[in-house]
Amino acid sequence: MKEKIITFLTEIRPEFDFSESSNFIEEGMLDSFDIVSLVASLDEEFEISIDGTEILPENFSSVEGIIQLLNKNGVTE
Repeated sequence: MKEKIITFLTEIRPEFDFSESSNFIEEGMLDSFDIVSLVASLDEEFEISIDGTEILPENFSSVEGIIQLLNKNGVTE
């Protein structure tokens, strides 16, 4: 799952190395439009629907945060 998430992030913003960052939002690697694109990719890939109330910066600030969000939505590794 981690590799898929990094792939999606790299497709959205290829100029950054998401495997080396600890906070994508604070480091300016993702903005709100990027998060919307990422949510669409995650929804499609994992056949889930991430609720709008869960689209918060802390859920998308790291790969681990994204994995926790996916787990909350029933995705297992």
